[in-house]
Amino acid sequence: MSKPIIAIPADIREFDGATWHAVQQQYVRAAVKAAGLMPLIVPALEDGNDADAILDRVDGLLVSGSASNVHPSLYGKEAREGDGPFDPARDATSLPLIRRAIERAIPMLAICRGIQELNVALGGTLASEIQEQPGIWDHRKPQNVDRDTMYSIRQSVFVKEGSCIARIVGPGEVRVNSLHRQAIAETAPRLQVEALAEDGTIEAVSVIGAKAFAVGVQWHPEYWAETDSPSRKLFVAFGDAVRDYAASKERLAAAQ
Repeated sequence: MSKPIIAIPADIREFDGATWHAVQQQYVRAAVKAAGLMPLIVPALEDGNDADAILDRVDGLLVSGSASNVHPSLYGKEAREGDGPFDPARDATSLPLIRRAIERAIPMLAICRGIQELNVALGGTLASEIQEQPGIWDHRKPQNVDRDTMYSIRQSVFVKEGSCIARIVGPGEVRVNSLHRQAIAETAPRLQVEALAEDGTIEAVSVIGAKAFAVGVQWHPEYWAETDSPSRKLFVAFGDAVRDYAASKERLAAAQ
């Protein structure tokens, strides 16, 4: 069987006066090398994308991290100065894909901005500049360092016993690379909290009652997916779920 195909929604970026639809290499590489999948980049459009047309043609959805933040208007808040940068085209592309992937039982892995989009798509809210809140650590990425140092594994999260992620990486303490200044505030009703940082920040969720793999993590398993065991296990589990879905589609097509 050929490699299953997954969709990765793009970000909008400006280079040399032109607008680009872009996804960071680390997500593409992890999908290919660790999960054994073939990624296709979905253009970020404020209008005109057809979520079902996209999902008809793929076997999974990977929602990546980004330097931009989900616009607060999408979870009932007013945007404050400093809440950005925003990417309305990414919001308009990712949120419908997330909702329809869950409804259609298409496997999904959401990372960093992706977990925030997942929470908002299902009715939750986000907190900005969490490092300013009493008792919350500074989860932001370090400045003026190389990328390996920036994404170094230096933080503990605690995976809940019996959770979806516990079945993949084991329960208890797991060391990760979590880099963010926004986080889940009110958890969407359909999300189960799977892991917490030591300061109580939500670091992983799963979709309650999902009929396929539907997990979001605040950290960055894609960066070390080829060398770090927990990171690789997450991508392998996602890849296995995508392959199972692709095989079921083939069986259904053959039976018709």
